[in-house]
Amino acid sequence: MKPVLMILISLFCLAGAEICFALQTDEILLIANQNDPASIKLAEYYRDQRQIPPANLLTVNMTDQEDCSRKEYQRELLAPLRKYFTHQQETKIRCLLLFYGIPLRVAAPELSQQQWQELEDLKHTRKQIAWQLENRELTEEQTRERKQKSKQLETQINKLRLTDQRAAVDSEVSLALNESYSLDRWQPNPFFVGFQKQQDKLLFNKDQVLFVSRLDGSTPEIVRQMIDDSLHAEENGLQGQAYFDARWPLPEHKNLKGYALYDASIHKAARVTEKLSALSVNLDQRERLLQPGEAPDAALYCGWYSLGKYVDAFSWQRGAVGYHIASSECATLKKEGSQVWCKRMLEEGVAATIGPVAEPYVQGFPLPELFFGFLLDGYYTLAESYFLSLPYLSWQMILIGDPLYRPFRNIATGK
Repeated sequence: MKPVLMILISLFCLAGAEICFALQTDEILLIANQNDPASIKLAEYYRDQRQIPPANLLTVNMTDQEDCSRKEYQRELLAPLRKYFTHQQETKIRCLLLFYGIPLRVAAPELSQQQWQELEDLKHTRKQIAWQLENRELTEEQTRERKQKSKQLETQINKLRLTDQRAAVDSEVSLALNESYSLDRWQPNPFFVGFQKQQDKLLFNKDQVLFVSRLDGSTPEIVRQMIDDSLHAEENGLQGQAYFDARWPLPEHKNLKGYALYDASIHKAARVTEKLSALSVNLDQRERLLQPGEAPDAALYCGWYSLGKYVDAFSWQRGAVGYHIASSECATLKKEGSQVWCKRMLEEGVAATIGPVAEPYVQGFPLPELFFGFLLDGYYTLAESYFLSLPYLSWQMILIGDPLYRPFRNIATGK
């Protein structure tokens, strides 16, 4: 392992941790949807290009829309997957690859009749309070009391709606080896290097978690191009420029949280890229985003925050990898006219990207310095780099790209 990367990991008090996985072709299970012929064809194409064993292909029969119910997820995806594991015990699968046609999101469990009635009652009470605040003359104290009550009702309503039990299909299915766990919000990822000293306190160990990636986009042609571009970049080396679009100068003080932590991590990702690669590195620390035409020959990118509005600043190199830190950038990959970053970056030519299907909060994103640090090392695959840098599972984040992709493998092999 490169000294720079060891220094990077030691920032999390993890020097010497065992984090090498060496993902192999026979450890990947391809999952395609019978309801979409393109899904099957793309899975077969990838299988042939990467020489995946023929037995490592599972076809499921579910909706090809971007959303599915919790019951359909359990019946049509989770159950066949667990059956596969039962019948293929001699096969050691460590990574799932979902293909075009598999839904992005799984809904929260359906409410019971009693829960629905309780929800309607709360909404009716909230509506009455809103009417009182708008149409009645109230004292200052009465106004304050009703506003406080309205806020409490909003919290109760959101809890009853089970909003925090929705998730990305990819993130949920990473825990397919486990029969039961809480669906509320997230579960700590045991592969995340920041949790290595807390392994005995986590709900899952590494043997209970599957790597998950997907090959998806707005058209089958885009997906096929992603596969071809990844193979091309591995063979020829990923070249071009790296762009890191921070919003502020790097602060001197430590113990950062939230946006400040991730902005600082973008700075650190730029430093890591300078030390580990021959790419030309561009760090922008102005509040304004990179503007159209300002990022030619982009090989790597990380920046924030343009919510659902892709900025066409880039011309992408074949095999480019990058992601934009904002709350809804993988809310759709198919909706015509959508400008979310994952969809648009794939349409413009990136081979791999990351994004959330719903609000993840900033701590749901992979830390840029870690993700790019592992990817640049050359030994780690795209899937490994992602899971080593991803804090939470059973949540909103998705990795789109060939899980075996190693754009800088020539660094590791010396070729």
